[in-house]
Amino acid sequence: MDARRALPSVDRVLATLEGLPHDLAAEVARAAVDAARTAAAEGTAVDPEAVFADARRRASELAGRLLQPVVNATGVIVHTNLGRAPLGPEALAAVTRTAGGYSNLEYRLDEGRRGSRQDHAGALLALACGAEGALVVNNNAAAVLLVLAALARGREVIVSRGELVEIGGGFRVPEVMNESGARLVEVGTTNRTRLADYRRALSPEVALVLKVHASNYRMVGFVESTPVADLAALGVPVVVDIGSGLLDETTPWLPRRPAWLRDEPGARQCLAAGAALVSFSGDKLLGGPQAGIIAGRADLLAVVARHPLARAVRADKMTLAALQEVARAYLSGDATELPLWRMATLAVDALSERAVALATRIPGAKAVDTEAVAGGGSLPGLSIPSAGVALEAPDPDAALAALRTDGIVARVEDGAVVCDLRTVDPSDDDRLAAALLRCC
Repeated sequence: MDARRALPSVDRVLATLEGLPHDLAAEVARAAVDAARTAAAEGTAVDPEAVFADARRRASELAGRLLQPVVNATGVIVHTNLGRAPLGPEALAAVTRTAGGYSNLEYRLDEGRRGSRQDHAGALLALACGAEGALVVNNNAAAVLLVLAALARGREVIVSRGELVEIGGGFRVPEVMNESGARLVEVGTTNRTRLADYRRALSPEVALVLKVHASNYRMVGFVESTPVADLAALGVPVVVDIGSGLLDETTPWLPRRPAWLRDEPGARQCLAAGAALVSFSGDKLLGGPQAGIIAGRADLLAVVARHPLARAVRADKMTLAALQEVARAYLSGDATELPLWRMATLAVDALSERAVALATRIPGAKAVDTEAVAGGGSLPGLSIPSAGVALEAPDPDAALAALRTDGIVARVEDGAVVCDLRTVDPSDDDRLAAALLRCC
């Protein structure tokens, strides 16, 4: 008898699947039946239960690839692969209110006429960093591209060779410069660029000086860079891409400035030193949604806002709603309500207490001192003292994979699975403990 006669129908397989939209589940069921049919044609006996099991496995794998929340136990606060900075309840509530109905996104209620989507979050962010104005776009790469295209297309932009960096997945300063239509003028050397190097490159063709914060690596030793104040004295508009989004180096929204911030540049200080514009990310040290912010001189911002590319990279209403709440937190003088700063400034003693409590619930686990990092290309080479739980495992990689099936992402250190609690919300401690118990 033809083994294929024992194949279950797609509908029978489909009836065993749950948790996926009908069309997706149907594709999974069809794939499982097709695989069994191919195997049967090669002489393999057909077991309907095996086909059902294969379909459930395929459905589980597919569901695991769909966007979903996870527990970040890596100790990387701004984890790019895990969505960077998480949003707090105030920002999420603002998104719900704004997206759940109509809003004054581009409408001035007091005047009854069309307004600008930059009147809200952009205005508050400008105030927070001491700028004349601010524009919000969809990410910082777009912000840099837009500024260069609007202000320097067909003209020259001076950049230090030490700042021609690649950030993230292929964001290379020279390539972005080329796409913008601006002409790159390299000055100085990889490790040292002086004011005289910039001065020698000045010509009527120069539109801007671009200073890029090398946020994903740190250069030490025989190095020298030119301060923003000195560059501003050249008489050409200076644009500073600070990347990480630290609004103010003095962090007035925190009880005290964290030592691990060290020399991270602040938007307010760059502008005060004479930068014409600064650009930065919304979802790094700002602690908000994915966005790019351009802040600075009103006249230059007006030119940037009129460029055709501005519409292509503008932020949507949900991003602006969340960002507005983030800006309000800074302006209130207390940004500890933002998850990023709450996690980043937690006392190590509090984390250690949680680690000890968790370790006592898990055979073979122990509380350990760890080192967290800011992540997201911020503060390279600098760590934040932290604490977590370590679990010895015969196969650490297999244990990590098992944790991932529970939606928990951890790390391996010295042959042990380590869950850093600085990036784990206390409400997830029970979930973490249960997952670790399953790994024992």
